[in-house]
Amino acid sequence: MNAPIQQVMIVGGGTAGWLCAGMLAAKLGKQGERHRGVEITLIESPDVSTIGVGEGSWPSLRDTLREIGLSESAFITHCQASFKQGSTFVGWRDGSEHDRYHHPFTNPAGYTEIDVHACWQALHSNKPYDRAFSVQPELCEQHKAPKQLATPDYAYVLNYGYHFDATRLAEMVSDHCVNQLGVRHVQAHIEHVVSHHNGDIKALTTQCGQTLEGDLFIDCSGQSALLAGQHYNVPWNSVKDILLNDSAMAVQVPYHEQDNTIASTTLATAHPQGWSWDIGLQHRRGVGMVYSSDFASAEDIEQSLKQYLTKRLPHDVVEQATCRQLKFSPGYRSEFWTHNCLSLGMASGFIEPLEASAVAMVELGVRMLCEQFPQNRDHMRILAARYNERFAYRWARVIDFVKLHYAINQRTNDAYWNAHRDPATWPDSLKSLLSLWQYQPPSRYDVVQNEEIFPSASYQFVLYGMGFKTESPALADSSDMLKRAGAISQKLQATLMQFGQGLPDNRALLNAIRERHKHSSGATL
Repeated sequence: MNAPIQQVMIVGGGTAGWLCAGMLAAKLGKQGERHRGVEITLIESPDVSTIGVGEGSWPSLRDTLREIGLSESAFITHCQASFKQGSTFVGWRDGSEHDRYHHPFTNPAGYTEIDVHACWQALHSNKPYDRAFSVQPELCEQHKAPKQLATPDYAYVLNYGYHFDATRLAEMVSDHCVNQLGVRHVQAHIEHVVSHHNGDIKALTTQCGQTLEGDLFIDCSGQSALLAGQHYNVPWNSVKDILLNDSAMAVQVPYHEQDNTIASTTLATAHPQGWSWDIGLQHRRGVGMVYSSDFASAEDIEQSLKQYLTKRLPHDVVEQATCRQLKFSPGYRSEFWTHNCLSLGMASGFIEPLEASAVAMVELGVRMLCEQFPQNRDHMRILAARYNERFAYRWARVIDFVKLHYAINQRTNDAYWNAHRDPATWPDSLKSLLSLWQYQPPSRYDVVQNEEIFPSASYQFVLYGMGFKTESPALADSSDMLKRAGAISQKLQATLMQFGQGLPDNRALLNAIRERHKHSSGATL
């Protein structure tokens, strides 16, 4: 049982499965950078398709795609991808006419040099927090791209992730994995799980009679959780009492005109019974509404969603749109690595898509697996305990951060938002932080682990975007910090003008990238 770990079996494709296969193969496969000689097999049912409603990522996906070996131009072209520079929240604070704030991917200028919150209060209290020491929100409002055509693949002027077609991403990564990285792809239905005497998985048998033996099994089978859920019955920690949403309604719609602007952020708009996402790809928009079935019916939400679309698209386009309902149980597994089985993606945990943590959690999980890959079964036992501890912490932090968006809302006329504001629905960890933040802003002392899910700057963007008040001590007008803050502000004004003139808009840059890729590769995509 202490033989080398050489055979990895990934169950399930989609974004989680294929990103996992790609990263493992690139780093540990026979052709990988470490030449470990790990053989990777991905098994997926031919009848299960990816839920492609348009997805968002963090900037970390740039590193992942580069490490797998994909060109950014090819990815942008094939996956109809666009640039995501953060999220824009409309109506979340109190629903008033000018209720709008940004959570950009670029930290405030001088964030590690000055107390940004105190300097904002002292110098720029007339400005929203997100605009005080950051140019990215204004450039996003102008639909500016985060780079120029001459900027190398994956490099940036302004930090960015992507919006992309999830179905096309899975197709592209799978093709690269099979044809370039040596991943074995088996399309079959899994019928049985064969176990060792100690409870480890020995093999999977398929309906067509194949027996697929492995040393490490990775469950990427989505909500069905064939291994973690159905085989091992690992308990599901529900957080429905904290994050009330358990449903979504999704629709894909075309642009009204071919040259319509492409948004630089995920647009998240608050509604009386939930919130809507609006994601602009190159060829279409992915739109949907997240809600709690305790406060609204599917019929109510479909009507609200179509009202939202009617304000932005011709009536006939809206009428032809087909809405799909999605149900989910917000939560995560009590254990992510059980015996020789690791769960990733929706098999491991899932909450609503606010702040696009789903793909990032897959990336973090696979990255830790690659960097701490078990040599044998005994080594695996030690690593599994560390992994479980680390990801229980990470899920708790994701839940804290997402809940923060709701907990301090001032939308007092809506039962849904009132319920979110009830401290009884707040995790104790968030209660403690909100008590602390009455007297001091979020800082690095509040996020203490390496590779934190959300840095303290993200908490500040949301906290002060939602109108939270921190009574921190005032800075003296003559302080050195204020002088430095003033110099940073002056430089930012020049930067805003320079970037506003020098950066193209999103659609112009994406069109140029597609044309360049077409000519350089002979592609017809």
